[in-house]
Amino acid sequence: MKNIIILIAIISVYSCASVAQSTDGFQLSDKDATAETVALYQNLNRLTQKGILFGHQDDLAYGVNWKYEPGRSDVKDVTGDYPAVYGWDLGGLEKKSDKDIDGVPFVNIRQYIKDAQKRGGITTLSWHMDNPLTGKNAWDTTPKSLASILPGGPSHEKYKSWLDEAVKYLKTIKDDNGKPIPILYRPFHELTGDWFWWCKNNGSPEDFKTVWKFTVDYFKSKGIHNLIYVYNTSKVATREEYLEYYPGAAYADILSFDNYQYNDPTTDDSFIKDCLNVFDIMDKIATEQHKFMAFAETGYEQLPYNKWWTETLMNAMGNYKISYVLVWRNHGWNEYITPPHMHYYAPYKGHPNEKDFVDFYNFDKILFEKEAKEAQLYKK
Repeated sequence: MKNIIILIAIISVYSCASVAQSTDGFQLSDKDATAETVALYQNLNRLTQKGILFGHQDDLAYGVNWKYEPGRSDVKDVTGDYPAVYGWDLGGLEKKSDKDIDGVPFVNIRQYIKDAQKRGGITTLSWHMDNPLTGKNAWDTTPKSLASILPGGPSHEKYKSWLDEAVKYLKTIKDDNGKPIPILYRPFHELTGDWFWWCKNNGSPEDFKTVWKFTVDYFKSKGIHNLIYVYNTSKVATREEYLEYYPGAAYADILSFDNYQYNDPTTDDSFIKDCLNVFDIMDKIATEQHKFMAFAETGYEQLPYNKWWTETLMNAMGNYKISYVLVWRNHGWNEYITPPHMHYYAPYKGHPNEKDFVDFYNFDKILFEKEAKEAQLYKK
């Protein structure tokens, strides 16, 4: 009798796991994902019915005219609340650097991820990895660079060693109970552009799909089961263009794209039109494939228009069900840009755009960390 009870309990556990992975038809690509990762994915999907989570790149590490002040955030300085989503980058791990591409120590990033998770926030990671064929940076588009990391390619073993560095690092990112913290991982981002070595101009659709699938399978084979995989393009014009390099529903969990404002929105509405077009494309695909979508990167450098948040950005997202929107980092003075200038995408205390950002914060549809905490995103 005791053995029968044990057997029933075991069957129940596996049945519950199956149900957790199939609620509402939304399944993670990793069928062995941790319970917390499944919960986050399902809850992010459900939360799209309420509103859009707001995110900011490198938010806790630095801002305009400050660096590494514990607990500080330009977003929090202005609104009194942290972003719900925090973006970080793994660039630098491939060469065993102790700092990422923006100079943030990886030990700090790990702690920021833990702190955010404790408060109810979410982490998304990108990776501006160096060109494996040439050893130059991510923006080196030497031909055949992408193909070089294919199985059997001249850079394949090097690429695997880079993934191993990521595996080692990811395995150190755990909560207070020793459980891996779920992370939204956005590899090979902006793939439909022409500025990174992995972009579409540097490899065929089959090359890209093979690399993507290899990467996902490699992480899983190394015991990484806390990643939610975010497929990410730059601006596209058609459904065919969006899907040309898509690895398939079994290898991607969230659909997303990046698009930035460059022209004066009072005289040029192309940013809004382009965004709505891509959201319409993604929305149809997401509905068909039981996925949801995100605006993974956007922003208007220095925010010279005082209604960019409440008018331009809100109009660009329309009425679509979007999981999160993330704006780029607040670097401050950047001497590495030609010509050198102030480089930031969220307002800081005293910025002329501050009021509009607070109004944006107060929209019921826009969710920051307090709402993320209330949603208990990591629990079933």
